[in-house]
Amino acid sequence: MEKTFNLTRRDDGIAILTMDVPGESMNTLKAQFGPEISEILAEIKSDSSIRGLVLISGKKDSFVAGADISMLDACKTAGDAKALSLQGHVVFNELEALTIPVVAAIHGACLGGGLELALACHQRVCSDDGKTMLGVPEVQLGLLPGGGGTQRLPRLVGITTALDMMLTGKQIRPKQALKMGLVNDVVPQTILLQTAVEMALAGKRVPKPVKKSLVNQVLEGTSFGRNIIFDQATKQVEKKTQGNYPAPAKIIDCVRQGIAKGMQKGLEVEASHFAELVVSKESEALRSIFFATTEMKKETGAEGASPRKVKKAVILGGGLMGGGIASVTTTKAKIPVRVKDISEKGLSNALAYAYKLLDKGVKRRHMTPAARDNLMALMTTTTEYKGVKDADIVVEAVFEDLALKHQMVKDIERECGEHTIFASNTSSLPISQIAEAATRPENVIGLHYFSPVEKMPLVEVIAHAKTSPETIATTVAFARKQGKTPIVVQDGAGFYVNRILALYMNEAAQLLLEGQSVEHLDKALVKFGFPVGPITLLDEVGIDVGAKISPILEKELGERFKAPAAFDKLLSDDRKGRKNGKGFYQYGASSKKAKAVDESVYGVLGIKPGTNKDAKAVAERCVVQMLNEAVRCLEDGIIASPRDGDIGAIFGIGFPPFLGGPFHYIDTLGAANLVRILEGYQSQFGNRFEPCERLKTMAQENAHFF
Repeated sequence: MEKTFNLTRRDDGIAILTMDVPGESMNTLKAQFGPEISEILAEIKSDSSIRGLVLISGKKDSFVAGADISMLDACKTAGDAKALSLQGHVVFNELEALTIPVVAAIHGACLGGGLELALACHQRVCSDDGKTMLGVPEVQLGLLPGGGGTQRLPRLVGITTALDMMLTGKQIRPKQALKMGLVNDVVPQTILLQTAVEMALAGKRVPKPVKKSLVNQVLEGTSFGRNIIFDQATKQVEKKTQGNYPAPAKIIDCVRQGIAKGMQKGLEVEASHFAELVVSKESEALRSIFFATTEMKKETGAEGASPRKVKKAVILGGGLMGGGIASVTTTKAKIPVRVKDISEKGLSNALAYAYKLLDKGVKRRHMTPAARDNLMALMTTTTEYKGVKDADIVVEAVFEDLALKHQMVKDIERECGEHTIFASNTSSLPISQIAEAATRPENVIGLHYFSPVEKMPLVEVIAHAKTSPETIATTVAFARKQGKTPIVVQDGAGFYVNRILALYMNEAAQLLLEGQSVEHLDKALVKFGFPVGPITLLDEVGIDVGAKISPILEKELGERFKAPAAFDKLLSDDRKGRKNGKGFYQYGASSKKAKAVDESVYGVLGIKPGTNKDAKAVAERCVVQMLNEAVRCLEDGIIASPRDGDIGAIFGIGFPPFLGGPFHYIDTLGAANLVRILEGYQSQFGNRFEPCERLKTMAQENAHFF
């Protein structure tokens, strides 16, 4: 059997321990390494010629990317999970207890269990490479650092900094790591090993106390001050998670107990809390999302087809969407883009949009001005079809008008090559209708981004009946290069995400018209786990946009998509939402950070807010509509699998990740239970709640999606 850990001795008495998991591109920690490490540590202890130890990775671009997540799924009980954590503690304690100096030489990803391994060493040095990142992202999987991280990190960098790292899962760059005392030195990768060896030869050093801000010095220095820190952190966490995620509170408790009662007690608490989280349904859901997205990265989106290389892209339309798409194409995908718009104003908007985003990186010192200017140079503009001939893909982001889109298809077929892909960023028009104007319909595809483009991770790749597999594969690969998570959906009004969102939004509107207040509706769904409430979302997207999509969906999909007629009153009062500063909420300089409802909206709609119903009941009515429609999309073949449906809803509209997505959530509720709820509403409010056939069948057979 190939070993993961190899020990080599140098003439100067320093031993190098290289970690290199056979057959894998990244190092991850696995349970079966325990005995192998203990054996090596015993060998080091018994060899008096070894004066120091350097830990380094044999992988090109990573130190240790964390623990192997599939190991957690193998845990049947909390006891199994606790044993994993305790085993990690034993090995890391043995490493830390070595009497010779131990130095971690870090290059590339050093995350989760990888950072905990580095923390158990006496000193750390990292490369100044862009690939080098340090962090404890466990919270993003509903877990906490279970290898001593909750104890060693606060003792090294201070309580406030450690909590910030553990509660956000953020990744730290080398310079930052040096400043906060997480590493002792930062050097070019070429001299990383040499520097680590010199540090080991110099012997153990007493770590320099971390420079803390005056406030943190005062607070962290007394038990009274520390309690203030923990209480504040708890309050912030509750506000952010709405009590839906158990991990953050447990992280705070581990640190609190470890600081108050000592390291040993802290490690015991950490192992127990870690074990409870591993078997929690929240972490199970978050891990399922992690596995699904990892699996999707390996797929091309079209069986047997490989993507063509995209060397140049053209974006039609310099509006908000066009500017955003152009920006992620140059900055993330590093692909040259030509933006075409009919007006110079549109073009300068697109350039300004991209510049503003890049300049944020310069201001935060993540990027040099020269690097920003090089990326900006990838974007060029034109008001005529000049310099577009060699485009491999054209993304159209013009108004939702079929005649206009037909014109664009004809223009591109005339001006570009025979292989150029025409991708439409339409949010509601069926792609087959757009492709009707094409002489090469196999090159026409939908590529639906969500706003704001630079923040929203999802994109829907929409194939119509004549789209070629190669076009699908090329478009999926292009979207991935832009840093997006693409799901391939079949053509149909509203595609997947907007279709399930429309019924949810309509139901929220019905509740509003029945007398629920705007704040109560929004709060109820944020409490349920959505990032923003439906009314806030309507203001953000634009009330006029919602009004345009509704009739299209109703015409193609039927009566249940009919939007409340009262909404026309909003548009005749010129309320479009945030974009024109007039919607359900107040905008403008006078509105404070917490937005206030524009009370005059009730008068426009001709309603008076009455007594608020139970928040759970309000949320349920909106959510079951979304669940029912998601299953219909699967039934209609719009999405290929429940997995794609879950990823689409989580990344496209912020469906609560701790529920694992609509299909995971239906499995949790049970199909029979959901059918019962829907039928209850159907008898009360009519056929828009009628459960779809697939749900009824599943309820009878007690079937599950997963």
